[in-house]
This record gives sequence, structure tokens and C-alpha cells, in this order.
Amino acid sequence: MDEISRALARSAPLSAPGQDMTPNSVWKRINREAPYLIHDLLAPLVAYGFHPPTLKMAEGIVLDKSGKRSYASPSSFRVIVLLQTFSKILERIMNSRFSCVARMAGLLNPHQCGSLAGLSASDTTSTLTHEVRTLQMAGVKVSTLFMDIKAGFDNVNPSALCSMLKAKAVNLYLVSWTRSFLSGRTCRLRYQRSPKTFAPVSFGTTQGSPVSPLLFVIYVSRVHSQIPQGLTLSYVDDFGPTASSPSYRHNIQILQRQYAVLKARGAPLGVSFSIPKTELIH
Repeated sequence: MDEISRALARSAPLSAPGQDMTPNSVWKRINREAPYLIHDLLAPLVAYGFHPPTLKMAEGIVLDKSGKRSYASPSSFRVIVLLQTFSKILERIMNSRFSCVARMAGLLNPHQCGSLAGLSASDTTSTLTHEVRTLQMAGVKVSTLFMDIKAGFDNVNPSALCSMLKAKAVNLYLVSWTRSFLSGRTCRLRYQRSPKTFAPVSFGTTQGSPVSPLLFVIYVSRVHSQIPQGLTLSYVDDFGPTASSPSYRHNIQILQRQYAVLKARGAPLGVSFSIPKTELIH
């Protein structure tokens, strides 16, 4: 019950609800008036590692991206996914539990940031700045390649993720709940004259879910690799390998090899990098 109260305390009262059309303020009021009600509904789902199909129906609101010359391509639009607020209570609870388990079980690379308590964007930039200045003080040239995973959340394979969790001896109820949460999902896109039917979603961890970013960073933890006299930092779906050597030309060669390694490690997971979003900084 304490977990439910904490999850609701982190929920914005007026955030847009999904298909249930119930704002978080309603669940906050219910929890104050009948605190056992939500607990009695959620406790069996946690105990048996089950996420019911009725909570896996998402509404995808299609919005056009401003400034596009043409809207003939799907890439000219973005989709905002609205989830049922009751489901997000459970997802916040599971996210808190996963945060503890992920650190203890070694599910995360030590150079991963984002989606984790106490590791924000400022921690990432501070770490990179410190590493660059330390290497420069040693009299070497430093270069960083900034890379973005292409459609990262959309390509999470539930079976592969659950295999990772099992390999690290994660409690079976968490593994079962993750498999149930990610499988059998459906989504209905909303735009002018759109069909009102739901379509199945076979892959990916849903946008807007409190637990999705953490599941994603666990999934891509295997992509990380070490660089001699450098490091590879990541922030959610952004990777930044940093190399150092006596010359920038040699740094480029090191980063080219590192890109090949990251690409090879990501391929079995369906993880690839967006070339247009890649940047090199000396």
C-alpha cells in the first residue's frame, strides 16, 4: 500500500488519460477514501506476474511535425501514446522494484545514465567533461562520436529481454510480469477519419510507460564495450564513445572500429544507429 501511495504521489493529476478516460486525480481520491481497493486489485497481478489485456490497450494520437515541406511520408508525423492511468500505477511500482534489482543483479552497464535514479543528463555531461579534460592534461587528443539508436524503444524483443533477466537470476515474478506486460499489446491510432479498431503490437516497449525507459536500458546494456584509454557513455538511447591518442586521425580510426563493434553487438538485438543523427566532435 505504501508503494501505491508513492506511485500516485508521482502521478500528475491532470495528465492525459488513455482509453479508460480516468485522470490520476480520481485514483488519488479513491486511494484516500478506500485505500485497500487499489491494493486488492493490483496485488494478485504482482504475485502472479500478470498484466491483463484490458490494461495493454493504448491510444496513439498522431500529430504532424511542424515545418515539414511535405506530409506524404509517415516520418512527417509523431505519435503520442496515451496509456490507461490505472495501469501506470502498477508500472510505476514495478519500475521502482526493477531499479533496485537491476543494480544488484548487474543488469546495467556502469557507464549507463538516464532512466535511473541519481543518474541524470547533467551527470552524463559532467562525467564526459571530466574524462576529456583528464585525458587532455595527459597531452593527448580526444574525440567523441555521438550516436543515436534508431527507433530504440520500438525494437525491444520481449523474449530476448526476458532471457537476459533469467540469466541474471531475477525473481521469476518480475520476469513473468515483464513478458506479460510486453506481449499481447494493442494500439489504436487516432487521426482524421482513422479506423477505430485496435492493431496488435508484436515488438517494443510502449512509449509513455513509467517502466519502459528502464526496461530499454537493461535491454541495450549488452551493446556497451570498452575502449582502451577512453570510455563509452550512454544516456538512454544515446551512445557516446570517446577515444584518445596522439592524433585526431588515429582517434577516427579507433572510433570507426568502435562503431563496428557496437553495430555488431546491437544487430542480434535489433538495435541499429541513425546515421543522420551521428556527430563527431574533436
